[in-house]
Amino acid sequence: MLSGMPKKSPASPKPPARAPFRLYDLKIVVEKAAGQPMICNHQEGDFFELRGENLSLPAGQTFPIYSLAAVLPLLPAKQRETHPNDWMTTDAVIACPDPHCGGRFRILRTGTSVFDHAAVTAVPLSAPKSSTKSRKRAR
Repeated sequence: MLSGMPKKSPASPKPPARAPFRLYDLKIVVEKAAGQPMICNHQEGDFFELRGENLSLPAGQTFPIYSLAAVLPLLPAKQRETHPNDWMTTDAVIACPDPHCGGRFRILRTGTSVFDHAAVTAVPLSAPKSSTKSRKRAR
């Protein structure tokens, strides 16, 4: 390069296009099954909320880890739109993992939040793939 010539800078990448998606905000509320005592350390009316990946509890309230472990695997699916006939759409009450406890955890969809793909992951969106045929499960 000749001296005095400006250096050529590498092309800066285009800012990613917005790629919004919507998730349900959830509230998980402790209920008591009729005729069964509450054994674990959760009280009727206790709750926690989930917005995106962030779980929050009211100030000063606790929630047992075993009960939380029973509910957590279902929450990402409950945050997403599901088919009306899918059990994930219709079933919303989870039993406490202690078989002697009358605790139940009702998952409520309380609203929606919009997130942007680039704000929640470093993995870029790929180009849309061509249509693929769905396969039916053999019975």
